[in-house]
Amino acid sequence: MPTMRSVQGSLDDLGTPLSETTFVVVDLETTGGSPATCGITEIGAVKVRGGEIIGELGTLVDCGLPIPPHITVLTGITQAMVTGAPGVAEIVPTFLEFARGCVLVAHNAPFDTGFLKAACARLGHPWPAFPVLDTVDLARRVLTREEVPDRKLATLARYFGASVRPDHRALTDARATVDVLYGLFERLGSLGVTSLEEARSFARAPSPQQLTKRHLADGVPSGPGVYLFEDHRGDILYIGKSGDLRTRVRSYFTAAETRKRIREMVGIAERVRTIPCATGLEAEIRELRLIAEHKPRYNRRSKFPERALWLKLTDEDFPRLSVVREHRDDGCAYIGPFPSTRVAEEAREALREAALLRQCGQPLTPRRIGEGRAYSCALAELGRCGAPCEGREDAEGYARHVRAARAMMSGDAGPVAAAVGARIDRLAAELRYEEAAVQRDRLAAFVRAAGRAQRLDALAALPQLVAARPGFGGGWELAVARYGRLAGAAVIPPHATVYGPYVQACTAAAQTVLPELGRRHAATPAEMECLLRWLDSPGVRLVLVDGVWSCPAGGAEGLREWIEGAYQEPKPYAGRRGDAPV
Repeated sequence: MPTMRSVQGSLDDLGTPLSETTFVVVDLETTGGSPATCGITEIGAVKVRGGEIIGELGTLVDCGLPIPPHITVLTGITQAMVTGAPGVAEIVPTFLEFARGCVLVAHNAPFDTGFLKAACARLGHPWPAFPVLDTVDLARRVLTREEVPDRKLATLARYFGASVRPDHRALTDARATVDVLYGLFERLGSLGVTSLEEARSFARAPSPQQLTKRHLADGVPSGPGVYLFEDHRGDILYIGKSGDLRTRVRSYFTAAETRKRIREMVGIAERVRTIPCATGLEAEIRELRLIAEHKPRYNRRSKFPERALWLKLTDEDFPRLSVVREHRDDGCAYIGPFPSTRVAEEAREALREAALLRQCGQPLTPRRIGEGRAYSCALAELGRCGAPCEGREDAEGYARHVRAARAMMSGDAGPVAAAVGARIDRLAAELRYEEAAVQRDRLAAFVRAAGRAQRLDALAALPQLVAARPGFGGGWELAVARYGRLAGAAVIPPHATVYGPYVQACTAAAQTVLPELGRRHAATPAEMECLLRWLDSPGVRLVLVDGVWSCPAGGAEGLREWIEGAYQEPKPYAGRRGDAPV
């Protein structure tokens, strides 16, 4: 009887060879970035196997939603082009049948699959369990910064010499992605990756640096808190927070962490230091304070709260609206903070629609007109100034405009909404929709900033506020805020039957906070907004409020819902001056 010898399995035995896998490379064009509120305007898909194209699917789609002008500029797809095109209800089943049994491939796959899943959910179709490959993830793993500066489709298409150039049209971009996919497969082959299973796990595998640094998570406690990655000199590289420190820190050394910068940071880190906190709110606010203090090089957000921008009604003989970086307790009216100078200027233009204020920063000089005294600047003398202060109103007349502007910034925002809304109506009636959208953006910038400032000022005015929120697993989370700054936090355990002693102990141990001379707020806007979100969460109970906590009845908060809706349904507000839309 012959001896049985073991035979080494071929590579095919280890998984599905890439050369024998059928891929459907898909690309979508949409009306925006959110699957919840936007729709598909074009779909392109290419079915390939072994480097050969088996079939293609490409069509415009009438999703029933308006195409924003900036999307038309980007893709070239207009509303007229999709009119009469197949609807989503027709295209989605066609695509599902086209892709049946295949592996989906897309460049930034979560975007495309997110829209397809949302469309299936709206139509009542179950989403098939497609295996998915993301060419962005693969490119991050096999290409270095020296080879390509970024992982954009156009960049990768140039690098791999794709036969077509991406142009933000679905079928063209899908064809370009096919060439990128096979270029990446060649690189994977040189690394010994030849099967579908290996390719999918390769994109998710932790880096060698992550594997060798797993011991840094040893001894990290569970529970909420802040963690700090430090290098060999003790310099802080990165600061984060979590409701479960142990689980979060461990995730940095697994395939779940795919950010290249953070993987690089893990390779440098030599220690993880933790600061346990009583509640998730305390952890979040401690993180903000530590990032602002240490400014770690691998953190991107919240590093420079001092760079926040505000719109200020200046304290001059003839005040004007100025974008400033300081928010001082100087008696002036402020709104903000703003994320950028552009947004601050948008809010300023909206306010100018309703408040007749001068726009220049020129010094004013008095001169006599008739029997009264008026003022003008150097630009007025040259005939290039049309401001109210330009010799047409005296100081008292201009003061009325200033009082009105102050009231709009700190109280009733209705006049701004009415003035800008009237202009939107006029522009829309003249079919000048892009200019109407600019006015809408200006009004939104003003409403958001004014509402934010009114909320922050109301919270910062309270000497003390104590609140409780139901905790996870029972019990209560306590927070003590003084002049808008979190001063103390504690937890009331689930077995407690009397709460008073816990509240008293928490307030007694809380930090003493006093208003600082010259500063309007004792805390940063980011900290106060974090605290306001917590106070706004379900189940929160106010235990103690020292002072009056309220926002103006006609303030900008009353316009927020309308503003957010204006970005979904282009229906301009046409109210009377002073009316607040609801």
